Amino acid sequence: MNERETDVLVVGTGIAGLSAALAADQAGADVTLATKAERPEQASTWWAQGGIAVTRDDPEQFKQDILDASAGTADPEAVEVLVENATDTVSDVLVETVGIEFDTNGEGYDFGREAAHDEPRILHINAETGKHIHVPFLNYVADETDVTVLEGTAALELIRHEGRVYGAILERDGEWAPTFAGSTILATGGIGALYPRSTNPDTATGDGIAMAALAGAEVDDMEYVQFHPTACHTDSGTFLVSEAVRGEGGLLRNGDGERFMPEYHEDAELAPRDVVARAVKTEREQTGEVTLDVSDIDFEAEFPDLAEKCAEHGVDWETGIPIAPAQHFLCGGISVDDRGRTTLDNLYAVGECSRTGVHGANRLASTSLLEGLVWGQRAGEDAVGNEIERIEPPELLERDPDLPGNFARDKFRRLRRVMDEMVGIERTPSGLKRSQSVLRRLKGEVDAYVRTRTSRSLYELRSASVVSLLISRAAAENEQSVGCHYLVDEETVESPAEQ
Repeated sequence: MNERETDVLVVGTGIAGLSAALAADQAGADVTLATKAERPEQASTWWAQGGIAVTRDDPEQFKQDILDASAGTADPEAVEVLVENATDTVSDVLVETVGIEFDTNGEGYDFGREAAHDEPRILHINAETGKHIHVPFLNYVADETDVTVLEGTAALELIRHEGRVYGAILERDGEWAPTFAGSTILATGGIGALYPRSTNPDTATGDGIAMAALAGAEVDDMEYVQFHPTACHTDSGTFLVSEAVRGEGGLLRNGDGERFMPEYHEDAELAPRDVVARAVKTEREQTGEVTLDVSDIDFEAEFPDLAEKCAEHGVDWETGIPIAPAQHFLCGGISVDDRGRTTLDNLYAVGECSRTGVHGANRLASTSLLEGLVWGQRAGEDAVGNEIERIEPPELLERDPDLPGNFARDKFRRLRRVMDEMVGIERTPSGLKRSQSVLRRLKGEVDAYVRTRTSRSLYELRSASVVSLLISRAAAENEQSVGCHYLVDEETVESPAEQ
């Protein structure tokens, strides 16, 4: 890697990073966009299915739906920013600029409805909206702007001094060098790699959150880890079954063939995600399985991409799709304001790695792409104009000696077991206390190697261990059971994860 300078450095090529890079480029900045992804499906946006919510005739109801889904914990001012900018930003950026064609029904857009939404307001493209947005957006930024795109390139450390960020150390193909920037925007996505079952790509190791936290930036709401209630787990992998399927009439049935959601919530299958996820977990434990019954809808016609994916994984959707919860989204992250500014000068964060306050304790369906798009635009515009300055970058040691065989894989397996068993859908105070003990030891082991050598896999493991500990600590400190943070009283026996 060569040392470089750029007005704005964006790390991550999901919808938030692309939106930020586009906005900064349109404002006349020299923009560098770095991503460790080498193909679109390595970014979380590609995996999004349901769609992107917009404001229709009743913005006040949209705001209320977001607040209600969060159990009243979302920041009303942040929600105001999201809703007031939703329709115009989607129209200006995705439709007019990138040329996205959302599904129509002959009379206009075919708005879908998802859980906890009062009305249909979801723009979508089949049931794989993320893929159909991400690829053309990425192509547009790469081909139609002056943005320099660095694929296969990871950020390892922020270059910082006395509360200000000056860029980042970037790594590609085992070589690293500083990139100095007037502003640095983190758009590194989620934390799915911290859990054994996730709807995120394997590359979602929480890098941006870890780098920012280690640099001294504030993080908040880290305990609010959202689990999607309907993921299909097969021997060949896990895939998300969009909430839109339940919005069209799909019903959840337990192992006895009984529909159970009306007993848990008045909105039944369209209850908030945290409620449905816990219900699915309970019914699986009590009856052996839960399936999504799609017999009352024209599944193959309404959701052709999902029907094809079921076939690829050997799932017969006509007899019911077997589902279970999977980690889906982190509602917290790096604390930012309404322009994506963090508590460190010249450092911004957008998308899932940020905490805007929109989601509070639980995210409303199909607001993640919207949040990334809106805050990406606002951060990209605001980040332009800061002077590039050089300081002495942090020293990274040469990659010598190599890591012990299977070191990173074994540590990741241990970390995921702890997070799954102790910091999952349901938590106990004693389990959270034990999780911190295990995670502190694991982080200490990782830190010992980071001090002696440099490799991407090691830094990803460090990121995962830092973020896992942040989540566990935040969960232990929050004694209120709300939203995604659900506490139970039962004491558990010693977990294999501690052994």
